[in-house]
Amino acid sequence: MRILGGQLGLALALILAAPATAEAPQVKVSSPQAIKGVGSVVIGAFNVGFIFQSVDNTKKTGGMIGAFGGATQARSVLAGVTPEMMQAIVDAAYADFKARLQAGGFTVAAADGLFGGPDFARVKPLAAPYEAGVQLDKRSTGKATFLKPAAVPAMFMLPGDITASGFSGMGVTMSAGTNEYAVSQYAKSSGQTVIDVTYLVDFSDVRRPGAFSMAGVQVNSGMSVAGGFSRVTVVTPSGKSATVTLNDPAAVEGDFADKADTTKDKAMQSALNVAGGVAAAFGAGTFQFGKSRTYTFTAKPAYVDGAVKATTLANDRIVTQLALLR
Repeated sequence: MRILGGQLGLALALILAAPATAEAPQVKVSSPQAIKGVGSVVIGAFNVGFIFQSVDNTKKTGGMIGAFGGATQARSVLAGVTPEMMQAIVDAAYADFKARLQAGGFTVAAADGLFGGPDFARVKPLAAPYEAGVQLDKRSTGKATFLKPAAVPAMFMLPGDITASGFSGMGVTMSAGTNEYAVSQYAKSSGQTVIDVTYLVDFSDVRRPGAFSMAGVQVNSGMSVAGGFSRVTVVTPSGKSATVTLNDPAAVEGDFADKADTTKDKAMQSALNVAGGVAAAFGAGTFQFGKSRTYTFTAKPAYVDGAVKATTLANDRIVTQLALLR
């Protein structure tokens, strides 16, 4: 009985010591076996997208909640970021990614053979900077500008690099399959693995309300490489491909932008919602106008350093995983 009691006590102690829930991994890997044994790599694409506008929605609510509750639609706009600032961020992120690959045991070969070879003739390059509408989730869309490093001769994308929204992304979606075939052919003929990187840098931290909440969509300044939309594709000489995707945002804290409510018709929206509530009370139907807000984030000088830190954090997570799998 004493032995049994001791065993039960040990089991109870182990249960109490164990964490209540296991943390989700920071990255998600598909076809990890494809990365095993990879040695020499070529960075074929390193595309960083900067979100300049996003629209986040919740269900519209009329009446007094619509007049005095939180926003049902939040439009966030980034201002004050120049092409020179974005290029500096992309070049720094690319240099860091390359250095981390080398430190992780990979040989990073020059990309001249890829871009100057016959297989690249099939690739459909994009004009950089490339602007596209992106679907961020079911209730959120955005507009992003993608740039490539100065050291990479051309910009192209592979399937899954972006989740396009509207007509702006149709061209890149249609050409991505052709690009993937051309890259795979080069990998086979050269014996070198091609790496394709896509990051999406977000400037806002959006918090949506829970059930029965009047808080509405809350938007604050932030800096992150977006989880779920930032990934690395590895195309190997064997014809197999793998992807490593950020599960969680690679976020850094800091004061990167000044936020201002630049909504032009707030009084009109409140009046319409109150009128809708009064009409509903008298049996004239329910009018749901909701409340929209526009927030302008003006970048501070710290924006560049913050974006570089976020992208290097993403690099660390991605390359660490690649090195473990090889």
